[in-house]
Amino acid sequence: MRFLRQSLTGLFLLALTLAGLLYAGVLVKDAVQDRMSQEPRIPQARERIFTVNVVPAQGERIAPVMEAYGAIASRRELQIRAAAAGRLVELSEAFEDGAAVTAGEVLARLDPAPAQAALDRADADLMDAEAERRDAERALEIARDTLTAAEEQAELRAAAFRRQSDLRDRGVGSAALVEEAELAASSARQSVLSSRSALAQAEARVDQADTSLARARLTRADLARDLEDLTITAPFNGTLSEVAGVEGGLVSANEQLALLVDGDALEVAFRVSTPQYALLLDGNGDLRDLPVTVTLDVYGVALQATGRISRDSAAVTTGQSGRQLYARLDQARGLKPGDFVTVAIEEPPLDNVVRLPATAMNAAGQVLVVGADERLEPVMVELVRQQGDDILVRGDGLEGRAVVAERTPLLGAGIRVRPVYPAGQEPRQEAAVDDAELIELTDDRRARLIQLIEANPRMPEDVKARILGQLNQQRVPAKVVARIEDRMGG
Repeated sequence: MRFLRQSLTGLFLLALTLAGLLYAGVLVKDAVQDRMSQEPRIPQARERIFTVNVVPAQGERIAPVMEAYGAIASRRELQIRAAAAGRLVELSEAFEDGAAVTAGEVLARLDPAPAQAALDRADADLMDAEAERRDAERALEIARDTLTAAEEQAELRAAAFRRQSDLRDRGVGSAALVEEAELAASSARQSVLSSRSALAQAEARVDQADTSLARARLTRADLARDLEDLTITAPFNGTLSEVAGVEGGLVSANEQLALLVDGDALEVAFRVSTPQYALLLDGNGDLRDLPVTVTLDVYGVALQATGRISRDSAAVTTGQSGRQLYARLDQARGLKPGDFVTVAIEEPPLDNVVRLPATAMNAAGQVLVVGADERLEPVMVELVRQQGDDILVRGDGLEGRAVVAERTPLLGAGIRVRPVYPAGQEPRQEAAVDDAELIELTDDRRARLIQLIEANPRMPEDVKARILGQLNQQRVPAKVVARIEDRMGG
């Protein structure tokens, strides 16, 4: 009996379990059928609002700055060379690399003994030439006197011949005396010719003496100049570089001993592209005298100098492009020839241009501005200059608008945004708002809105304080309430 009772109890519990499982299955089936029979519920789509950084567009008068790279050079460099071969017998204490020298300072001397001996010989030759000149002048004076005497004797002989001829015609003289007087007159004329020849020779001797004297003087001047060239002096104030001479060493003619650089006459040579060069020309096609600023950045320490553009290259070097320009520097302290520097050229000012980040404009020349209801609108602009990471543009309807600083593929016309202005450039709030834009809030609704604003961790503190101040007013702008409820989902 006990076994039968336990068996029946087990069967009863099993039947209850199966009945419960069957009932549960029926409930699940009914629930699924009811769910599937209902119409699909589509959630209300919410418009996505992007937060963008904006900059106010303000037309200004801006002087664009063109950047280029160049090298410092000196306008005056002189190679110190030996004018003649010889031995260096004296060197200045300042004859070393980096030493500053003044104009007229003696830098080095070559051995003057051979040059002095040659100059002494030239002096002796000059004395001989002067003596020959004096002797030739005396000989010329004697030749002139001899010619005068011969001419007088010839005149006397001619007069005697005429007298004998008259006597013969009157029958007093003889033919022999006439013939003898004629021969004497002819001999006197021959003597005059000989004296003239001697005078010409004396004059030629004087000319030759003058030539020899001039040649001796030139030789003496050349040797004196050679002797002076053995003393090497600095022609201008500067700094020595590439010093190679040593005292007692032999140098050859035209051998370079040092390089003298004028550190106060520096200029910068830099290259710009042809379009950039065109911007630096005036209406007549001449290069403008524009100011430049040269900067040498050395481990965070910047050496700067100012100057003005002075000239440009006459031709384009083979294999190069653009234009080579030169600018003279004023007070270029710390800069040395050979320094590679950055050159900033200040162009003539431009009127009514707007400075924007370069990321604000796309390839089509458009920028996005915040329009009505904080939706983006495209505006065409004209690119005037590129200034590093900024651009200078002009455009109709751009003045006073808020321009998106950084364009992304997600931004476009009609997109609603939340503009974020730079610090201190927020738009000025209007002093009065139309009554139609103000609404009154219930206490629960006001508290809920305030709680949402205070709980938003991404909202800037200055914006949060401004919105809380509006919510605490008796009448709140409807646009502010609609924006907050829009973002919280109703």
